[in-house]
Amino acid sequence: RLDLFSDALFCLITDKIDKELLDAAGPSLKVIGTMSVGHDHIDVPEVKKRGIQVGFTPNVLTNATAETTVAVLLAASRRMFEAREELLNGGWAKSAWGPEYLCGQELTGSTVGIYGMGRIGQAVMKRLKAFDVAKFLYSGRTPKPELEKEASFVDFDTLCKNSDFVIVTCSLTPETKEIFNERAFSLMKPNCVFVNTSRGGTVDQEALMKALKSNQIFSAGLDVMTPEPLPTDHELTKIRNCVVVPHIGSATFKARTDMATITAKNIIAALEGTPMPAKLC
Repeated sequence: RLDLFSDALFCLITDKIDKELLDAAGPSLKVIGTMSVGHDHIDVPEVKKRGIQVGFTPNVLTNATAETTVAVLLAASRRMFEAREELLNGGWAKSAWGPEYLCGQELTGSTVGIYGMGRIGQAVMKRLKAFDVAKFLYSGRTPKPELEKEASFVDFDTLCKNSDFVIVTCSLTPETKEIFNERAFSLMKPNCVFVNTSRGGTVDQEALMKALKSNQIFSAGLDVMTPEPLPTDHELTKIRNCVVVPHIGSATFKARTDMATITAKNIIAALEGTPMPAKLC
């Protein structure tokens, strides 16, 4: 019963904070602490209208999510899920060692495009430099002068056309919703590896599945999708060249502990009338 905890609400990204829930919580609700960076699960205009404070958890999950992004990228580009399946189903024994058996895409000398060059995007780029990437492109709202020597700011179409790897680390907004659609995938190279660790809503999933099945792009690695949790019999789970993992971007003991701690501190600060460590609104 929400009315037993109506002064504050500790929520996860899977909890929908809408008008119905806020009504149930009652007028005494003062603060919502979400254990996440993303806040598309919260009806922010409705919350603001009621004068409720919201705290979130930026920064502490940057490294964990960047590591997951690189892991998913490598799994998709080097066909790790397919390779494991071949090992288990006897395919390896049947094929022996063909020259092109389970060949994938290589980061060395490639062009990597990052859509959304915020904290996580920059942390991903930092890690990928060790793979001798030839060039980094990025696209988003505005160029970042401090990255001038490391990456080139380009428009969305150029990013899609010229990247061997397209990595999505942006926020989900009305502008980014399903921005990766049929048109976007049609611009990409046939060797392109598409990686999304941001939000499932940034991708037109039907268009992505079509691009994968037709080999319009080489492969995809997804830590986020629509819906979540994804049904076990969903079509995405059956596509050979698609790596899907269950939204584990921040799933390290350190990151999750830090997230929970900051969420609790946000709530306590709001209730005590002191500044929140990380206030969203």
